[in-house]
Amino acid sequence: MGVVVRWLIAIGLILAGLFLSPLAYAADPLVVWHAYRGAEEEGLRAVTEEWNRQNSDVPVRLLPVPYEAFANRLTSAIPRGHGPDVFIAAHERAADWDRSGLVRRLDGEVDTERHHPVTVEALIYEDHLLGVPLAYKGLALFYNTDLLAGPPKTTDEMLEIAREHTDSAEGSFGLVYEAANFYMHVPWLFGFGGEIFDENGDLALASKEAEASLLFADRLVNQERVVPREATGSLVSHLFSNGQAPMAISGSWFLGEIGDSVPFDIAPLPVVSETGKAATPLMTVEAAFISSRSTRPEEAVRFAEFMASEEMAVVRALKGLQPVTTLSAYDHKEVGEHPILSKFRAQLDSSIPMPNDPRMRSVWEPATQALGQVLRGMVTPDVALAQAEQRIHLYTRPPPEPRDPTPLMIGLLVIGILASVYGGWRFRRDRVWARMKDSKLAYLYMGPAIVGMGFLIVIPFVVGSAVSLFTHQEGEFTYVGLANFIDIILSQEYGLTDPHSFYFTLLVTVGWTALNVFLHVSIGLALALLLRDPWMRLRGIYRVLLIIPWAIPNYITALIWRGMFHEQLGAVNGMLAWVGVEPISWFSQFATAFAANVVTNTWLGFPFMMVVTLGALQAIPTDLEEAASVDGASRWQRFRHVTWPLLKPALVPAVVLGTVWTFNMFNVIYLVSEGAPGGSTDILVTEAYRWAFERGERYGLAAAYATLIFVIIGSWTWLATRRRS
Repeated sequence: MGVVVRWLIAIGLILAGLFLSPLAYAADPLVVWHAYRGAEEEGLRAVTEEWNRQNSDVPVRLLPVPYEAFANRLTSAIPRGHGPDVFIAAHERAADWDRSGLVRRLDGEVDTERHHPVTVEALIYEDHLLGVPLAYKGLALFYNTDLLAGPPKTTDEMLEIAREHTDSAEGSFGLVYEAANFYMHVPWLFGFGGEIFDENGDLALASKEAEASLLFADRLVNQERVVPREATGSLVSHLFSNGQAPMAISGSWFLGEIGDSVPFDIAPLPVVSETGKAATPLMTVEAAFISSRSTRPEEAVRFAEFMASEEMAVVRALKGLQPVTTLSAYDHKEVGEHPILSKFRAQLDSSIPMPNDPRMRSVWEPATQALGQVLRGMVTPDVALAQAEQRIHLYTRPPPEPRDPTPLMIGLLVIGILASVYGGWRFRRDRVWARMKDSKLAYLYMGPAIVGMGFLIVIPFVVGSAVSLFTHQEGEFTYVGLANFIDIILSQEYGLTDPHSFYFTLLVTVGWTALNVFLHVSIGLALALLLRDPWMRLRGIYRVLLIIPWAIPNYITALIWRGMFHEQLGAVNGMLAWVGVEPISWFSQFATAFAANVVTNTWLGFPFMMVVTLGALQAIPTDLEEAASVDGASRWQRFRHVTWPLLKPALVPAVVLGTVWTFNMFNVIYLVSEGAPGGSTDILVTEAYRWAFERGERYGLAAAYATLIFVIIGSWTWLATRRRS
């Protein structure tokens, strides 16, 4: 009886859910995606709570999404109807989202008069408004009020102040900013009259004005030496917070990095003395975008306008410390006289919105490489800019022509039929089913591993291989056959010695792998033999200490070594200076940058080989070596004829595994040398990453690289294991 009652209750609940679903739908919340953290998230939550209090019939639910995954999740979720109604994001990719049909155009639906015109301009693409401006972020000049009475008005004043506060012996600099980062260099580019795109939308990076800006950056770093070389964000915050730099150029994110005890103020960037133009940074607008798949776009627009209203802009400004775009918010005394917000408001008048042209994402890598080459004294500014423009044109070239997928489908069908016939024949001939029934327990144990490998390895590989036959543009995948492989293998756009050539990168990858594996095995074997000797005391402690480099996550180790190779402040050059050797600019030349990568990866890799060798050595009977010693064999002869042959069966699989790891060691290359100089130390896996995420989302080309990597590694593994057998 109890079972019947439970079934009746379950059926009743299901029917009630069906009948009440329209009412439940009416109360479904608007879903809002954001990537805010800290104070900004608190400000957004305060606004949302006020909306929910006033609009209980249309509640809003906030969903935080990691910044790194934000764009990819949007492009994958919205077309499938699983995305948000509203998402808050920077405006740079608005044009891409519009061309992909991901956002709703808001022409005539938004009060643009309440916002600063520059912030509205940033959200217009092809005469269409794509979002509701909320806040903006850009660069400004931070200065220590204990060290400076006031900010410099011109670059000449800035240089004079910087010289007074620079002391290389004390490790202090007059000005700190990431000089080799093109985003940080843009204010000088615009201040000298340069452009990225001209009025007609054509690329205009190579110009006399742009050359002058590069020479100015070179003057700051190499001639006057008032700016540290190879500065990173962490180094900038460290020097400014420790009082070792009176001035820093950064954005609003810098506020959370400055030490609490540091007295500072913010001012607009100075006027370029040579031109009389203000150093003009790029400005990023954070806006509320309405999903094109939102089921309630009117309510979504209402919420976006609510966030941008004067009252809520004040809340976001004061609680979230956001420089808001709503002009009337600055009429409120707390906002208009705020020591931080008012300064960013002053900088806004001399800012240029980040171009939302889709080509802009292909500008950063070549432009940053050009800037780095000039700062390292490798080429002149005109050559560097010409090379940058050439690479930008290559990155933004039209995709391959679409191909007819019919031959592919026919080929796959034929292969599938032949594979099924052959598999069925082998299945019957070898009595596989009967043998499986006899080993049911073994398959039961192996089942989870087989399923896991299928989902984590086989399916992703098949999907990736399939993507290599397509090109991606504006959210759409188009079948192009083997065009991506032909592009890579023929390398028609690059010479054989160009770092972007597949063969140059392959040669670097093979050399990188061979040298690293050799050092891993040599050092690991030597240490294992040393730690095996019974005369060595405290062997257990040494073993633990030597395993630590392998136990620490490799990306942390890579960042540590990157800092140690810093030209001016790194420990490596400090040790060289101690013995009388001049400091080395490790990332200025291929040989030294490659050596820095190898040293870092050797530190990471030798403990694995040491552990494997120690385990294998313990399995070798000591009687064999003792017998050889009694027969008069020397230490070297015992190792060569007794120990080494018995070690090889254990070392070969370790070498194969180490080769695969090293061949695809992304973190060390990407974080230590960052591909410098000019991409010459990139390996195949980092090249694939750059095509996917730094050169216009060329996913098909990146997938083709990944497929070729699999073929190369698979062939090597097959040959190595076959030779062993």
